[in-house]
Amino acid sequence: MRLIRHCSELTPEHRGSVVALGNFDGVHLGHQAVILTAKRIAEATGRPHAVMSFEPHPRVVFNPALPPFRLTPLRVKARLIEALGIDVLLLQHFDAAFAVQTAATFVDEVLVHCFGVRHVVVGWDYVFGKGREGTGDFLQKAGERHGFGVTVVPPAVDAEGQVYSSTRVRDYLVAGQPAEAARLLGHFWEMEGRVEHGDGRGRTLGFPTANIALAEYQRPAFGVYAVRAGIDAGGATHWHDGVANFGRRPTIGGETELLEVHLFGLTEDLYGRHLRVALVDHLRAERKFAGLDELKTQIAADAAQARRMLSTRDFPAQSGPLVPVAECRR
Repeated sequence: MRLIRHCSELTPEHRGSVVALGNFDGVHLGHQAVILTAKRIAEATGRPHAVMSFEPHPRVVFNPALPPFRLTPLRVKARLIEALGIDVLLLQHFDAAFAVQTAATFVDEVLVHCFGVRHVVVGWDYVFGKGREGTGDFLQKAGERHGFGVTVVPPAVDAEGQVYSSTRVRDYLVAGQPAEAARLLGHFWEMEGRVEHGDGRGRTLGFPTANIALAEYQRPAFGVYAVRAGIDAGGATHWHDGVANFGRRPTIGGETELLEVHLFGLTEDLYGRHLRVALVDHLRAERKFAGLDELKTQIAADAAQARRMLSTRDFPAQSGPLVPVAECRR
């Protein structure tokens, strides 16, 4: 998949694409319905298929003081979209000037003049442009004027009839229900980052950990999780079972939010390596223990429980691009 950040990077082969428009934070099953609809139309008409997303996320521009909320920062979102077999990811820079652009200007300057779209696919609730005036109906009328097709994908719903949404995913993560979040995503929710040096306390307790700061990620519930952790190795990802704690470590008086991951049976040095951590199951809430001996005993129990939980799942043997729920049976 090619990543394009500006019109000047487009080549003639990319013009005339079928483009799926949206923020696609999370790339959940509803987002996938929109993206794969564009792909099917493109393949049926012999056109390239593309996704156009917006960076930074508009919420960051409009409400920069709000707590971190991203389900999929750009690197993760791009990887998930690439896994769907998309040819091109077009990144539209979003800032205060772009935010006041009218829907008609966006269609004229971006979709038509810049990208020369052949067909546009959006979700049923997608809006764009100043005052959110750009709707599916608006796009269809613009398409009639400019000669491109428009498909508005109806709501995708789960087995209970509820619409897939990023908000529902966030709610499940905050509630400590990563398995329910994964059901909406179609893949386990991941956090990733560079492994940093910690205080070495995990090693003294017999459970060395890889420490990762979360930056712009949505914060899940504090607590202990059974995880699958992927170590980037060139173009591949090597996955390992593990147990992780996310929180402030109240037993030792910690104040900073930190993700600490212990990988079972792994002894190699991970400092400076890029680590992907997929939350599989929530084991317990974070709590303060009477001392380090009690904490050590609980960590051993957590690790044993995580091993048992993960052993009941049949994970794919291949290295990734992601750990898909559909291929992982209980």
